[in-house]
Amino acid sequence: MTTAQEPRSVIETRLTHDTHRRATTLLAEAATRPAADSAALTELRDFLVATLRHHHESEDNDLWPLIEAVAPGTAKPFEDLSHEHDALDRALDVLAAAPVPAEADRGELATAAVAVRDLVHRHLEHEEPLLFPALRAHVSPEAWDAFALKVIATTPPAGAGLLIGFFDEVGTAVEVELILSSLPAPAQQAVPAMRAHSRAVLAALRAA
Repeated sequence: MTTAQEPRSVIETRLTHDTHRRATTLLAEAATRPAADSAALTELRDFLVATLRHHHESEDNDLWPLIEAVAPGTAKPFEDLSHEHDALDRALDVLAAAPVPAEADRGELATAAVAVRDLVHRHLEHEEPLLFPALRAHVSPEAWDAFALKVIATTPPAGAGLLIGFFDEVGTAVEVELILSSLPAPAQQAVPAMRAHSRAVLAALRAA
């Protein structure tokens, strides 16, 4: 099925998941580089902790019940995914507590970042074969729009601007325009500044 034929729910979820893959990989790699800027590392770490928590809480509390309400019994397999969310929460606690020193050894951060990366990548391998078909079959465009608006309204501010940079990397221009079109007007106006900032942060982390 091509992107043009996919519902918005699948496109936006895929871009979000690919962002999680890329961001966790970048943090795990950058944390091992002594020259990596500590402020940029901290921003990426804080972004990941806040974004990953918010994402799986939105699934557990809103998306799974939405699917279950439309097709009773369909969301039963997602219970195991929620258990994986619990394991990820514990790993995120460790990552959030890891120091990000300017010059000292960052081994604690690197170890915690690798653990989160591995959990996220493995979790998405389990989730997507279940979730994408459920989105196609059971979540109407209207229901998805309502869910997405709630997600946007409750998105934590920590490092949120980095989302734009990652979306640009993992999606096509059309897909990125689609996912950003749901933002409220003030956020739309801030997109150019957020894009410039995120590109600078990501470039700095990769160049270190």
